[in-house]
Amino acid sequence: MKRNLMIISLLFCLSLHAQVNRLTVQVDKLGAPIQSTMYGIFFEDINFAADGGLYGELVKNRSFEFPQTLQGWKAFGQWEVRTDGPFERNPHYVRLKSAAHPHRHTGLENEGFFGIGVKAGETYRFSVWARIPDGKEAGKIRVELINPKSMDERQGLASQEITIDKQQWTKYQVELTPTATEPKARLRIFLLGDMSVDVEHVSLFPVDTWQGHENGLRKDLAQALYDLHPGIFRFPGGCIVEGTDLDTRYNWKNSVGPVENRPLNQNRWQYTFDYKFFPDYYQSYGLGFYEYFLLSEEIGAEPLPVISVGLACQFQNDDESAHVPVAELDPYIQDALDLIEFANGGTDTKWGRVRADMGHPEPFHMKFLAIGNEQWGETYPQHLEPFVKAIRKQHPEIKLVGSAGPNSEGEQFDYLWPEMKRLGADLVDEHFYRNEKWFLSQGARYDNYDRKGPKVFAGEYACHGTGKKWNHYYASLLEAAFMTGLERNADVVHMATYAPLFAHVEGWQWRPDLIWFDNLECVRTVSYYVQQLYGTHKGTNALKLTMNGKNVTGAEGQNGLFASAVYDAQNGSYIVKVANTSDHYQSIDVQFAGMKKGTSLTSGSRILLTSPDMDAENTIEQPALIVPQEQTIRVSGQSLSADLPPYSFAVFQVK
Repeated sequence: MKRNLMIISLLFCLSLHAQVNRLTVQVDKLGAPIQSTMYGIFFEDINFAADGGLYGELVKNRSFEFPQTLQGWKAFGQWEVRTDGPFERNPHYVRLKSAAHPHRHTGLENEGFFGIGVKAGETYRFSVWARIPDGKEAGKIRVELINPKSMDERQGLASQEITIDKQQWTKYQVELTPTATEPKARLRIFLLGDMSVDVEHVSLFPVDTWQGHENGLRKDLAQALYDLHPGIFRFPGGCIVEGTDLDTRYNWKNSVGPVENRPLNQNRWQYTFDYKFFPDYYQSYGLGFYEYFLLSEEIGAEPLPVISVGLACQFQNDDESAHVPVAELDPYIQDALDLIEFANGGTDTKWGRVRADMGHPEPFHMKFLAIGNEQWGETYPQHLEPFVKAIRKQHPEIKLVGSAGPNSEGEQFDYLWPEMKRLGADLVDEHFYRNEKWFLSQGARYDNYDRKGPKVFAGEYACHGTGKKWNHYYASLLEAAFMTGLERNADVVHMATYAPLFAHVEGWQWRPDLIWFDNLECVRTVSYYVQQLYGTHKGTNALKLTMNGKNVTGAEGQNGLFASAVYDAQNGSYIVKVANTSDHYQSIDVQFAGMKKGTSLTSGSRILLTSPDMDAENTIEQPALIVPQEQTIRVSGQSLSADLPPYSFAVFQVK
């Protein structure tokens, strides 16, 4: 009896805190279609997201093209760097020569990206372009994966010998299977015997890459992207599109063709923050536009490439001389036209043939193209206009994405939107990295946007907590709350992508980020699960959802609630998303108005995301600390009732 009284008392106390909030979903009139591109992903090579991350290559500076040619390597014995190699745009290679003593050794050792992560029993493909430069006798090298800090009597984890028997440059490869798991392994190459051997483009990949591609992607990271079910994939940036200067902008033409001949590019993020400085941060272009398009296809997302508009990063370049004059933009415009041909052209075209030769004769069916990133001022529309005219003339089927600049509001934002409308942009890219207060105030952001203007692409956003710029739970909750406004305004908002996407735990420069990783494991943040919940429950049509006749936007009198609803024609279900940003329980009563008389709800589920600690986050050590929890709920008649814990996000699906 005493126990029952305690339970009754607890329930009574909870009921005092819980307020009944009556929500109405109008189901007899479908709203705007939810675009297939509504929720997606944005990739930029920041935080070692490409080389050392998604790109499966494990060797740093594999072609010896860093300005310090052996950066990332240790050379020992007798060697020299030469510059007359077989690849025009990567001319450097290393000649290994006899150490001239039976107890001395010549060779190379590569440190990888924060080490080389290898797993016991998995297979790794080593390849090298090599030749014997003098004489007709064959040379030999021994390739090893080692643990440099091994406490055992031997450092070796795996070893293979390769006979180099041609005077012409030839690609050789062997497979290595480590006997132990080691996140900080190294690759070591010994010259065996007295013959000199030239080596170039030294490479090491897991055999088990995403979809088994030889020049492939790290499987767990690509799988995490696939599991988001993204509708749009924006690449390759971001600020790297602009470059620190025009010479270091991302040039897509350098990123296609044989991987051995793709030239090195300095990463714009190498010099951005001197307090998070990585002097060895370069782009090999191994992950290039072909690989981006292929990944888009394999994860089911529309590709959205971003190209340079002829403006270097305006944050880093105040002088107009740093930018291309409008009268000299023709090569940049041609790059845009050639990109469309590369993506969509037939195999009888120049760039369509390049795509076909890389293994994809069918077009990629690109529909969208973004021109410029976070540019601002009068100079941006002046540069954008000739691109729009040229592309509209030759490819009216391509939808063009312009920019509203780097801010979510203010003078430049207010100037650029009318300019994008004047130029006929199909979508306008808005960026906002803002604090908690901003996200709590933006639930109705798109409710009053011009329905006749360009559509919105929320291209980069994340809640940057005040003094807490990491992936803590509360920031993710506010992102979920904000996204109800995206969904409610599906007639205006056609795309949204969180940013940035990836970060290496030892090499990050910017946070929060959606997916963190080290050399062996990855962790999906709470923000990741928010994005996944929206992406996998986006429905096909928006539905009108109100409380006391008003949109549920966290406004005064709405008890910290944000809500939206959609209909999913594919399975005949209604989906209601509710974020409770208050510090107490909330009871909701959802009425599905307009259902046919005599019909009733038959089944339901609730997916709940919650945490008692607002600062908690998923980590490599605790990757599942905060994950969505699903349960079946009882429904009857034409309504559902539920209690929402403080600071929680729930997705209800009923049939």
